[in-house]
Amino acid sequence: MDDYFLKFEDRLPEPPLPYSPLREMLWQFLATIALVVGGWYIWWRWAHSLNPDAMWFALPLVLAETCAYFGMLLFVFNLWKDDPLKIESPPAVLSDVVDGHPEGDRPISVDVMFATYDEDPELVRLGILDAKQMTYPHPIDIRIHILDDGRRPEMRVVTEAEGVNYITRSTNEGFKAGNLRNAMEQTSGDFMVICDADTRPFPTFLEHTMGYFRDKKMAWVQTPQWFYDLPAGEHLTDKLQRRFGQFGGKIGRAIERTVGPVVYGADPFVNDPKMFYDIILRRRNWVNAAFCCGAGSIHRREAVMEVALRSFGDKVEQRSFAVEENITVSSKEREIAPDLMAAIRTESAATEVLTPYRFHVSEDIYTSIVLHSDSERGWKSKQHPMVESKMLSPQDLLTWTVQRFKYAGGSLDILKNDNPLFRRGLSIGQRLMYGTTFYSYLAPLWNIIFLFAPVVYLFTGASPVSAYSNEFFFRLIPFLVTLELAIMIGTWGIAGYAAKSSYLAFFPLGMKALLAVAKGERISFKVTPKTRQTGNFLELVRPQMAVILFTVLGALWGIGALIYGGSGHSAGGVVANILWGLNNCLAMAGMIRAALWQPEQSQEELNA
Repeated sequence: MDDYFLKFEDRLPEPPLPYSPLREMLWQFLATIALVVGGWYIWWRWAHSLNPDAMWFALPLVLAETCAYFGMLLFVFNLWKDDPLKIESPPAVLSDVVDGHPEGDRPISVDVMFATYDEDPELVRLGILDAKQMTYPHPIDIRIHILDDGRRPEMRVVTEAEGVNYITRSTNEGFKAGNLRNAMEQTSGDFMVICDADTRPFPTFLEHTMGYFRDKKMAWVQTPQWFYDLPAGEHLTDKLQRRFGQFGGKIGRAIERTVGPVVYGADPFVNDPKMFYDIILRRRNWVNAAFCCGAGSIHRREAVMEVALRSFGDKVEQRSFAVEENITVSSKEREIAPDLMAAIRTESAATEVLTPYRFHVSEDIYTSIVLHSDSERGWKSKQHPMVESKMLSPQDLLTWTVQRFKYAGGSLDILKNDNPLFRRGLSIGQRLMYGTTFYSYLAPLWNIIFLFAPVVYLFTGASPVSAYSNEFFFRLIPFLVTLELAIMIGTWGIAGYAAKSSYLAFFPLGMKALLAVAKGERISFKVTPKTRQTGNFLELVRPQMAVILFTVLGALWGIGALIYGGSGHSAGGVVANILWGLNNCLAMAGMIRAALWQPEQSQEELNA
């Protein structure tokens, strides 16, 4: 087993961000100002700023700005409100979480399921050992199951050695979703904890999450995912001292005293999910729209099966209706004989497949949408604030690319084929929250315009605005300043620049996913590797390198045009677009560094 991560065993997760009503009020105030100023700017852009001599350039850019502003509206709605942190007391018996059950006085039973395919069995063993250490203040029946879609004898040996249940199947139909469905058919726990092969639950997992299920409508609880092996990086002071001795250390300390901590190599792939779980997903609780993210979640079996049966019944009726319509049209009869209709329904039921977890590359979010849209039962979800498990992060850009393409492609496929914005049963708040998620994956369409707009100006001198005048900057700068202030307060406690840069640099992968879904290509399920892939991955960042190259060449060309004259360039336009391009280059540079990143070797490894 590649056990590089064992040196991080002593790491502990940070506590969740505290709730502050004062900070929330300040965020809402600043966000409102930013939206108003931004709306004023966008209105002016459409009404008064377009350059009639370069509409081929002006219209795409203002359209991109408008799309980005709409995304900002959704993001503000997402972050609008938080809830105070509260851990409910764990239930003692089944009747505390289920009404009217004939065995209500018995202990609660929980199935802990580790889905695995080709991961190292010794890695899965670590998760088994940690799951055995889970504690609970009342008697509870915890059953651990290994769901091995790889059908590996060595995995069965580990499972039997640890005294837990081994489940496999003859095919890999439905990938992870099919694996879970197969396991549900062979288990009977009241609740199910979903784990990936590298998930290692903390002892408090059940004690801290089961209390939410005192609400009989609570369908699932998602806990934050935490990557305990993220590279810590090296402080500038240490780096300079290591290379240049004591003199370099003094320079590093002086710089860090002035601008704050400067760390190289920390989380090179921007894997830290704290922004997503502690800010974005947690603030969806107030409209009951926190969706499931797979690993680290616990589900009420009744909810999953009930929605699956309801969906199964609907599909059988749809299939039966289609057959009935076809027969009546071809035979020109108004009605079908009852016996024939009964046979059609029987055949439809036999043809349709009961799928508690939809066979989809993004089965977790898809199942969330189905549960939330069941207005008859009114199922609820919860994003739990505390980290209750740990797992491994992608350790190279190739692995990161596999994972992010799967996220993007799966989400866009749902948007295209099962758009939640028009799904019956969802509340307006839930539609907007799901819409925010899917809309974010459309961003490469306008981000690519933002990346190359300064290049176009610097090379051609064609301006997308009537003039880079004081009037333009008078409207743009207040918008940017108020927006940054609002986001800084709204995400207080979490550094945001790396996430924004990664979001911008994501454009090639995002465009690939958009094109794949638009062409109807099937987004395949690929298991994310749990060990580092060797080599550098510069071939994966050629588009980002092209952005930097063209921006630098454009800057030189624009400066030359100013010096020699005879072009449409203006001093304000050249300066503004060089600064804009510089920001784009910094964002691209982060992705390029990730392609070249190599883990630091210990002295023992160097001596080996």
